[in-house]
Amino acid sequence: MVNTTACLLIYCPDKQGLVAKIANFIYSNGGNIIHADQHTDFESGLFLTRIEWQLDGFNLPRDLIAPAFNSIAQPLQAQWELHFSDSIPRIAIFVSKQEHCLLDLLWRHKAKEFVAEIPLIISNHPNLKQIAEQFNIDFHYLPITKATKLEQEKKQLELLSKYKIDLAILAKYMQILSNEFVVEFPQIINIHHSFLPAFIGANPYHKAYERGVKIIGATSHYVTADLDAGPIIEQDVVKISHRDTITDLIRKGKDLERIVLARAVRLHLKNRVLVYANRTVVFE
Repeated sequence: MVNTTACLLIYCPDKQGLVAKIANFIYSNGGNIIHADQHTDFESGLFLTRIEWQLDGFNLPRDLIAPAFNSIAQPLQAQWELHFSDSIPRIAIFVSKQEHCLLDLLWRHKAKEFVAEIPLIISNHPNLKQIAEQFNIDFHYLPITKATKLEQEKKQLELLSKYKIDLAILAKYMQILSNEFVVEFPQIINIHHSFLPAFIGANPYHKAYERGVKIIGATSHYVTADLDAGPIIEQDVVKISHRDTITDLIRKGKDLERIVLARAVRLHLKNRVLVYANRTVVFE
C-alpha cells in the first residue's frame, strides 16, 4: 500500500535559509521528505520549490497543516498550494468534432496512467456522444452561436458546479472561452495545434505549410483571458520535409497533440506545475 503524501508548491522572494526553513517545518513535525526540488529565477528574484513528504507519522492532522505552514509563509511573502496524494480530482473534457485527443485521454485514464475521475464531457456538437456512452460518461450537448455564447457558458459553469469539477480540459474544443468564464473557473488546460507563440489562432498547419517550416509543434497551456497566451505546461515538435503535404502535417500534428496534452494533464494531476507571472516551473 502506497503511503499518502502531502505536497507543497511554493514561490517567494529569494533569500538565504529558505530551504532549511521549509524543510525544518516538515522535519520538526515528524515528516519524512521523499521528493524535493527547487529553482531560483534570478531575473525576477524568486525562489520556487516543490516538496513532498509522507503523512504516515506526521504529527499534524491534515486540517492543521495549512494554517501551521501559513504562519511560516506569511513572513516570507510566499504564495503556496497544499495538495494530498489521496485527493482524486474530477475532470470535465470539452470537445467539438475531433476525437483524437478525447480518445487518447480516455484510454490513458482507463489504463490508469493518471488518477482522476472523468464524469462529464461537454460539447458544442453532438458528434462524439457515442464515445461518451462507450465509456459511460455523461455527455452534454450545448450548441453555441455568437448570440447564445454567454447563455450556454452559464449552463456549462452550472454543469461544472453540479459535477464538482476540479479541472476542465479543452481537448480540441474549437471555441474561445469568454473572460467571464475563465474568471469563474480558472483551472483549464488547453491543447494548441502549434508550437506557441508561433501560429496562434486557427489553421496553424496551413500557415506552417505556407511558410515552409521544417518543424511543427504542439503546446499545452493553462487558459487565460488572452488567446493562446496562458502559462505553458508542455511542448514538443516533429520534423517535416518538403515532401509533406498539409494532410501529412495535420496527421503528424495530431500525434503530437495527443502526447503533449497527456503529458500536461499528468504533470498537473501530479502537482508538478507551479505557475508564476504567466510562466511555469515544471518539477519533473
